[in-house]
Amino acid sequence: MIQTRPLSVSPDQQLRNIGWNWMLGTDTLAYLTNEAVVVSPEEADAYYEAANQLFEMLVEAGQHVIDNNRFSELGIPANLVELIKLSWNDERNIQLYGRFDFAGGIAGQPIKLIEFNADTATCIPETAVVQYAHLRANGLDEKRQFNAVYETLVSQFREIRQQNGDLPPTLLLSAMRGFPEDDSNVAVLGEAAREAGFTVDFEYIDRVEFSDNEGIFKQNPENGQFDKFNFWFKLIPWEYIGYEESDLAHILTEAVRRRQVVVINPAYSLLFQSKYILKILWELYPYHPLLLQTDTKPLPDRPYVEKVLFGREGANVRIVDERGQVTAEAEGDYSDYPKIYQEYIELSTDAAGNRYQAGVFFAGEGCGLGFRRGGVILDNGAQFVGHIVE
Repeated sequence: MIQTRPLSVSPDQQLRNIGWNWMLGTDTLAYLTNEAVVVSPEEADAYYEAANQLFEMLVEAGQHVIDNNRFSELGIPANLVELIKLSWNDERNIQLYGRFDFAGGIAGQPIKLIEFNADTATCIPETAVVQYAHLRANGLDEKRQFNAVYETLVSQFREIRQQNGDLPPTLLLSAMRGFPEDDSNVAVLGEAAREAGFTVDFEYIDRVEFSDNEGIFKQNPENGQFDKFNFWFKLIPWEYIGYEESDLAHILTEAVRRRQVVVINPAYSLLFQSKYILKILWELYPYHPLLLQTDTKPLPDRPYVEKVLFGREGANVRIVDERGQVTAEAEGDYSDYPKIYQEYIELSTDAAGNRYQAGVFFAGEGCGLGFRRGGVILDNGAQFVGHIVE
């Protein structure tokens, strides 16, 4: 059972002390709890090792998809296949970060992979900044947390800069309008990039200019000129670009081919983002202790979870019992995507019956832990709960 420890002092002042005033008053703090999940050092180490091992397995699975031309099974738009191959075969295209979602890992429960958020993972401010500030506000040492997310992101940006030394380190960050949570996530990434030596700017996707010959531009409000950026981080799903913006998919393919821009995360992150990769993993590593059985058809005689290939935040998820009866389901906007069926596993619970899912960030290595708390299906209304190692 999950054990929590009260943290009575708000992190507001600590956030001000470290210069993160922009975090205050946003929706990020609205769902932060006043407690932390108690994690043992051994449990924290196990989460770290699980993330590292699983990413290596994902790389093998990605290579398998490419070698066997299984893109369509993953639901990957045909107009992104070339760009995926280009980015995969060029080591200068580095996966900046992603987030593993795990069941278990506490009180003797085995860690099981639920999915890997490889393309547009959020919860960065909560994990990297807010839970750290909460810990310090309550007089606890930073060593009492498995949390090096920010520092590891800085290191990843430095690696990206070094591997692409032929390009001036100008970075444009983009998101869609109307999603404050996305803006907060991008802001943390921007701070990490600046510390790594990038010149950083931001623009919403609808105002970014794209050219297959020249790359990516933003209009400078001071002089009206268009400034070129050699690196582009987008908190916009790759599958959205492929299915809804085919012209942009073509432009980015040509721009990347001509070294006019490096896109972060690379297009190959879509291999990991598709939940079909869970089936590929099961094919390659059947009965691996970190995996749950996953197939393209309902699993007989056992509870399972029905998921769409590119769903997010619990949308369009159904939980089905061993008799084939739906016990829980969530509406969403992704119902047109194909489905996979993953063995169901109970999430860890606390004394009040709340369910907890562990999120472990990966940025070259496992680098930080946080928890989301809610009901049977964790949706965008789930709370964020920090942790303390003791």
